[in-house]
Amino acid sequence: MIMHPPFSLFSLFSFHRIFQSRTIIFRHHYHSKIYRNYATASSTQTPSAFQVFDRNVKKLQRNRAALDVENSRQVDYLKDEIAYRIVDRLLDIKRKFEVVVDLGSGCGHIIKHVNEDMMKKLIMCDMSEKMLERDKDIKADVEVERMVVNEELLPFKENSLEIVLSNLSLHWVNDLPGALIQINRSLKPDGAFIASMFGGDTLFELRTSLQLAELEREGGISPRISPMTDVRDVGSLLSRAGFTLTTIDTDEIIVNYPSIFELIQDLRSMGESNAVISRRPFLKRDTLIAAASICKELHGNPDGTIPATFQIIFMIGWKPDLSQQKPKERGSAKVSLKDILEKK
Repeated sequence: MIMHPPFSLFSLFSFHRIFQSRTIIFRHHYHSKIYRNYATASSTQTPSAFQVFDRNVKKLQRNRAALDVENSRQVDYLKDEIAYRIVDRLLDIKRKFEVVVDLGSGCGHIIKHVNEDMMKKLIMCDMSEKMLERDKDIKADVEVERMVVNEELLPFKENSLEIVLSNLSLHWVNDLPGALIQINRSLKPDGAFIASMFGGDTLFELRTSLQLAELEREGGISPRISPMTDVRDVGSLLSRAGFTLTTIDTDEIIVNYPSIFELIQDLRSMGESNAVISRRPFLKRDTLIAAASICKELHGNPDGTIPATFQIIFMIGWKPDLSQQKPKERGSAKVSLKDILEKK
C-alpha cells in the first residue's frame, strides 16, 4: 500500500535493467509454504471494521494518472515486470482457460503477456474507467472485456470463474480478508487465484527519510506511508478466505532514481499517491527538500542516485475440490521413518 510518495530473505539471483534515467535491480527471494486449513467463507461481504483508505480519492488519482497518457505509459515499467512474473506462474498451470479475470487490471499490464494458447478471453476489471480505456485501441492477442469493478464488492456469481489474477492492486483494499473471501466464492471448485501485492518493506528508504524530515522540521510524523501486508500474514489470510494448497514467495525490486523528486513523480503517474483517510492535505516544500537530502545521505548510491525498494509478495491459492491431493490420514503410514534412519 504505497502512499504519497511511499523483508528479509536470502537472495537467489539479481540482475540489472536500465530504463531511461532509472536503474532497476531485481532480486528474487523464494520460500513457499503449504497451508491446508479451511475457513468457511460467508456468502455476503463483511463490512470493514476500520476504513484506512479513501477509495473515492484513489479512484480520482488513478483517473488523473491515466489521462496523462504519455507519462502514464512511461511508468508502466514496474507493473509490466510484475505482470510478466504473474503470467510466468500462470504457465505452470497446464490448462487453457476459457475466461480469466484480471482484478485491478489498471491500464492493462497482464494483457501484454498473454496469448490465445493460455486463454480465450480476459476480463479486465478496475475501479478506474479511465485506466481501463487508456489502451483500448491497442489490439490484444486474446478477446478482451473491460468492466468497472470495485475490488471490495465483486459482481461475479458464486462458483462462476476458472481463475482470478490480480497485479499490484489489493494493497489499496480496506477489507483484504473480505476481498479474498469474495474471490474464493467466485471461483469454481479447483479454481486458482494468483496475485501480487506490495509488501511491508516497500519504499522503506522514502518512508524513513520523510519521517526524519517531518520530525525535524515540523516536530511530528504524519501518515505518509500506508500500512502494508507482511509476508508472514499472507498464508493465514488465504487460509481464512478458504484457499488451500497455498504458495507464497517474494521478490525485491530496487529502482534507482536521480532524486526523491523523480520517485514521487513516478508514484503519482502510476496512480499510487497517498489515499489514507487521515492524510495531511499537502507536504511542505522545506520538509520535502529536507527529506531529499536525508535520503541521499542515508541511502544514496555512490553515483548520486537514490534507491527505491519494492517488496513484491506473490501468492497462489486454490479453491478446495475433491480431486485435489490431500494428506494421508494419521497413522496410515506403512514404513517407519525411524527404521529408515537407523539403517543409514
